[in-house]
Amino acid sequence: MTTLSLRNRFTGTDWRQPWPQGLAMLALGWALILGLFHRDLGDMAAIWWGSSTFTHCLFIPFIAGWLVWQRAREVAPLTPRLWWPGLALFAGATLLWVLGEAAGIALFRHAALVLMLQSSVALILGRAVAQALLFPLFYLSFVIPFGEEFVPLLQTITAKLCMAFLGVVGIPAHIEGVFITTPAGLFEVAEACSGVKFLVAMAAYATLAANVCFRSWPRRIAFLVFAVSSSILANGIRAFGTIWMSEKTGIEFAASFDHVVYGWFFFGAVMAIVMAAAWKFFDRSIDDPWLNAPAKDSALLVRAGSHKSGLIALIAVALAGMAWQAGMAAIGRKPVDHLVTMPDVPGWTRVEPEARYPWNPRFDGADHRLTAQYRNPVGQRVDMVVAIYGWQEEGREVVGYGQGAFDPNSEWSWTRATDTPEGGKADLIFAPGAEREVASFYVMNGNATGSGTRVKLQTLVARLTGQDQAAVGILVSAENRPDFPSRPAIDAFLKSAGPIGPVADKLIASARGQ
Repeated sequence: MTTLSLRNRFTGTDWRQPWPQGLAMLALGWALILGLFHRDLGDMAAIWWGSSTFTHCLFIPFIAGWLVWQRAREVAPLTPRLWWPGLALFAGATLLWVLGEAAGIALFRHAALVLMLQSSVALILGRAVAQALLFPLFYLSFVIPFGEEFVPLLQTITAKLCMAFLGVVGIPAHIEGVFITTPAGLFEVAEACSGVKFLVAMAAYATLAANVCFRSWPRRIAFLVFAVSSSILANGIRAFGTIWMSEKTGIEFAASFDHVVYGWFFFGAVMAIVMAAAWKFFDRSIDDPWLNAPAKDSALLVRAGSHKSGLIALIAVALAGMAWQAGMAAIGRKPVDHLVTMPDVPGWTRVEPEARYPWNPRFDGADHRLTAQYRNPVGQRVDMVVAIYGWQEEGREVVGYGQGAFDPNSEWSWTRATDTPEGGKADLIFAPGAEREVASFYVMNGNATGSGTRVKLQTLVARLTGQDQAAVGILVSAENRPDFPSRPAIDAFLKSAGPIGPVADKLIASARGQ
């Protein structure tokens, strides 16, 4: 089939034919889905454009389109027909969006939007067409901004790789969380040094290369593992190289060298090395078919003229999901607009704040945000921060990226987790010339926890069932001083304050004028 005849097959003027009608309904369906969920599309686009970690996502739709075009000759003989089981897939994607909206998890909503687009292909064009285009549809998943959740883990791995390499070359070093001390100075494996940019971009590239260059599944899997592992190892070498050069030439020169040589140039070199190492194992010829087996039409088909029915059904499902979530969320919203004051704690007096370095925790969108420093007769000082939310939604969440004990945009950096207090969690954070420990508590319906996942689940249930959505974040922190260590001060304050759950309930009641 020539390119011209193939083009005629897809773009014929007789809209009663299966392909023109099916593609028209699919295009209209995608336009309506993207219109209904334009906020999530806009959020993703802002991340693609504004975050260097996900800049590569801008190219994914074009790559997916190229992959479809490569398969067009083999897909064209199929007849697109409505496949009703595809509606169940679409309903599942809609449910995922409802859960993401209810819990305030952007990742779920973004993934759901992509799944809706993918499943609509199966519904409107049929199972056979969806199977034939399975990889291009799957590859669209890489537009989802995902991977920053691995930053803390990657920071830890990179720091440990640095220590291993420093040991090999004989440079003495000490590690404390993500901080490494050598004779040249103190180095932090910051979020920007975690290698997450390399990892997510390499995963997208390696997946494409595995499909284009290999036919054997064992080789594809081996190549993916090799590529991703090489990305993590290379980032460890990069971080080690900066520290090693600091030892030899000084920190200032090493920092300038790191900014000039590393980055995407370094990633490009690593990618080239990975491809060169795998070159001789490529087993796909340029003339090999893209589909391993001829695609077959599904047995569960309806007449071609019912594409419109599928379009109507998927829009109805999407609207039903949005309406349910919005209705239940509105029921659980109760105002918290009364004046709130910090609680009195027996044996502790509120005093003028003193700190070696400013500490300003982040709670975006809180209805009330209160801070105070307490002092007991012994001389221990503790900071308490309270954030009250009448309800939670995008942009106003008690738990989320950048929320809580330290703002990623500040000079404070996470060092390591410390002993867990009852009903919360504790972390050691570091800033120039200062170190402090922070105990974090999140409270909903009187239940205190330090688990962000648990808070998200509680929020999800509340928003889906119309329950009270109020949440309180409470931070209790103390600077680590030679005369007054941080943890004994925090423990003494928590003992005097009593269980955090009742403390939070009193604050919410006060905010509601009760």
